[in-house]
Amino acid sequence: MEKVVFLADRNSKSWDFAEKIKDYLKKERNVYIQLKEVSINHFRNQEIDMHIPENLRRKEVYFIQDSSKNPQEWWVELLLLKDLLLNSSVEGVTFVLLDMFYSRKDRKEKPHVPISARALARSISYGLKRIITMDLHAAQIQGFYPENVPLDNLYSFPAVVRHLKEKKTIENLEDLVIVSPDAGGVDRARAFAQKLGPQYPLAFIEKRRVNAGEIKEMFLVGNVAEKNALIIDDIIDSGNTLCYSAELLKKNNAKRLYCYCTHGLFTEGAGKLLENFDKILISNTHYSENKGVEVIDVSPLFAEAIYRAEKGLSISQLFE
Repeated sequence: MEKVVFLADRNSKSWDFAEKIKDYLKKERNVYIQLKEVSINHFRNQEIDMHIPENLRRKEVYFIQDSSKNPQEWWVELLLLKDLLLNSSVEGVTFVLLDMFYSRKDRKEKPHVPISARALARSISYGLKRIITMDLHAAQIQGFYPENVPLDNLYSFPAVVRHLKEKKTIENLEDLVIVSPDAGGVDRARAFAQKLGPQYPLAFIEKRRVNAGEIKEMFLVGNVAEKNALIIDDIIDSGNTLCYSAELLKKNNAKRLYCYCTHGLFTEGAGKLLENFDKILISNTHYSENKGVEVIDVSPLFAEAIYRAEKGLSISQLFE
């Protein structure tokens, strides 16, 4: 892996994540990867400008993007950086996207709307060697990317299960029901339950919406009475839907309530959520300053995926 170079914006939250990946590979795989800086600035009219001070010719570049950035800047930075790198005669470019933005609209749910996930895929794919991301909002998004640009969708579950068993975050872990907050997330919840152990039952909440983010009715399918409930989801945005879910679970006599979501956006803060749940857990794909929220480090999974990609080893074996 002597040709591999990590690239990140030193002034962003992704720099710390990139250092974690680098440190893991040095400690666990005895592989040293250089971490280089891309300087990202703005013109007075807020157009983005960037510069890489060092020569990256014939290098395999892994760019770790900051998912705490504004989604529009996040997207434009990817386009500009790809142009910069391809014009610098690098050997290959891999985007490491901790959270794949613009993934919530993967189909036309009504006429005259964009398929945003497809638009992103079309714009960033050309010239890339690979994309590595985690817990896509919908697995079928991988189909928007061309065959010559593999998209590796990592699952955070191994890190979460290890954390739960080692840290004992959840009381009476054996007395637990795994809950999906909607019918579309049942496969995600089932995969998590299988990783945690075959004895854990499933439940899910059926939601009928008026508009996006506005729920008309909610129904629980499954039994949570006198059980601890752990909701598994991919995104915490405002957290309002999770609060409604917590109320429904309490009405159905659940004892203690927990929640794990991979990508913690917390656009309205975590206060209301912490009032409704005994524990909120997220990964560190987003930077979080919310006190009381427990953060699980998933950088080792990204590090292993990068190592396996470079060595030609199976990435899927990480999740078996």
